[in-house]
Amino acid sequence: MIAVVGAGLMGAATAWQLARRGHEVTLIEAYGIGHRHGSSHGTSRIFRRAYADPFYVGLTGQAYEQWRELEDDSSTSLLGMTGGLDLGEGRDPEGLAAALGAAGVPYELLGERAASERWPHIRFTGPALYHPDAGVVDADETVAVCVRRAIEHGADALIGVRVTGIEVLGEGKARVYTDDGREIAAETVVIAAGAWLPDFELPIPLPPLRVTQQQVFHFRQREPSVRWPVLLSDGEGMQVFGLPSGGDGGPLPAVKVAEHDRGTPTTARTRSGSVDPDSRARVSAFVRDRLPGLDPAPVADATCLYTTTPDEDFLLDRHGSFVVVSPCSGHGAKFAPLIGAMAADLATGRADPHPRFRLDRAG
Repeated sequence: MIAVVGAGLMGAATAWQLARRGHEVTLIEAYGIGHRHGSSHGTSRIFRRAYADPFYVGLTGQAYEQWRELEDDSSTSLLGMTGGLDLGEGRDPEGLAAALGAAGVPYELLGERAASERWPHIRFTGPALYHPDAGVVDADETVAVCVRRAIEHGADALIGVRVTGIEVLGEGKARVYTDDGREIAAETVVIAAGAWLPDFELPIPLPPLRVTQQQVFHFRQREPSVRWPVLLSDGEGMQVFGLPSGGDGGPLPAVKVAEHDRGTPTTARTRSGSVDPDSRARVSAFVRDRLPGLDPAPVADATCLYTTTPDEDFLLDRHGSFVVVSPCSGHGAKFAPLIGAMAADLATGRADPHPRFRLDRAG
């Protein structure tokens, strides 16, 4: 039996992948499905293929196929394509274009004037990269669908049950203890605890992990009929992302905008949950200056957690009876069903960990 600890995006996807392959699975989640305490809630996450690193460009292609498999298995639409923009000198549109071109991913490299004519609701200050294979993932629906389909494929789900300890018994055996008095015997324990990972007492070394509280803001579209792309902007000292809000932005069309590179250091247990007013002021000023198609007064806001490794690569590794999944360094949501498949492969011995994702890698 395989126990999966944590039913956020990565744990839920892992449980789904394992259960649909016919494995005995118990999924354990301390809160409710779709809770707001971690990194997996909300109706909008970015899917995009524009990475400077060819390794991740390749992974996004595999992830796209896994998203479509999950949609087919669940009869649910989860990924909506909008196209994506990269702008600002820090994003290096020309370099991203070269990486996409080398991978055979379609793109357009546009000058400032051409980009402004196509997207008059965005203010450009230089060239921009556009690629059509980008869009929005509904994280709430993805978690719910993965848990539902895992159960329908035969998994057990313990919801509102907290893991209090894990004991290694040797010979490929472990025991998971929970706060309701259960003792769950497992051959493999998958730890997909996100920002709670540093709190687990595991007999394996972990790299340094930095947990930060991030904040996101939703801005109403001045013209409701405009179809906004996802966008990443890096310039003038700010790394900002934007994407259609979905239901999180309220009943009228809105765009979610947030800083990627600034967050308040915290832990999963001590986060305040209070939105940083300085971040609100910075993001609102960015919207006023660079996104004239939006009303710069946010209509909604929220917080979430990033758990970041020193090199911003993921953690996907196996040590004895343990498989450690993620943390995803603020860019993992787009890979959720693929990470679930990779974690399932590790848990069942079908594959070795990728060197980029090992716990003991350099850096």
